[in-house]
Amino acid sequence: MKNEIIYGRQPVRELLRANRRTLHSLSLLDSRKPSPDLAEIEGLAHKAGIRINHVSRQQLDQATDSRNHQGILVAASAYPTVGFDELVASAKNAPEPAFILLLDHIQDPQNLGSLLRTAEAIGVSGVVIPSDRAVSVTPTAVRASAGATEWIKVSVVTNLVRSMKTLQDEGFWLTGLEAILEAKSPSEIDLSGSVGLVVGSEGDGMGRLVRETCDFLMKLPMAGNITSYNAGVAGAMAMYEVIRQRPSS
Repeated sequence: MKNEIIYGRQPVRELLRANRRTLHSLSLLDSRKPSPDLAEIEGLAHKAGIRINHVSRQQLDQATDSRNHQGILVAASAYPTVGFDELVASAKNAPEPAFILLLDHIQDPQNLGSLLRTAEAIGVSGVVIPSDRAVSVTPTAVRASAGATEWIKVSVVTNLVRSMKTLQDEGFWLTGLEAILEAKSPSEIDLSGSVGLVVGSEGDGMGRLVRETCDFLMKLPMAGNITSYNAGVAGAMAMYEVIRQRPSS
């Protein structure tokens, strides 16, 4: 399988710290200035026995299509997803109430990365994404997440509705974000137990079957003239509402 090129100091640092992937080599700009973060990255690479290459800026530019690589990249194995059953079992066995994020055909890697960064930061148990018509955890998504992808469990499923029904059978209550009249406000929904939060795609929102499978529909308050939030922002607001309602928050 082809290696992935991950670049940028924070994403590379998190790949090294999480140690979930096979890292084949680390490339550093040969004319870089010393800095604490680069020293930490080099130390982690040495400890892990990863080959370090000192390369020119032109070589880094070519490997990353001249993007903002910050003088560093790593060649890594593909992103390690987990099985759906494993994700659910892990969520249910955790001491805190289970919280799973389900993404219905998110297509922008920047939005995916933003959602995964928030999910990891607040302690979401895991994330479920469909295999078709949705972005996967690409290097762009890894960078957008600032490396948070390396710490969170992500499961890719062939049928999101079937996975939702499995969660319901396991005792999860599913709440979907939908800005429609009949949707409830956050204060009207109990999000303190085992929760599955569903966020729809950037353009069309949730698919019909996904929406009909949800136990609740939730709309976020809006006071301005714009009629919708960005998917990453809406998902982040809803995730924090779940955490706000938890007893430990």
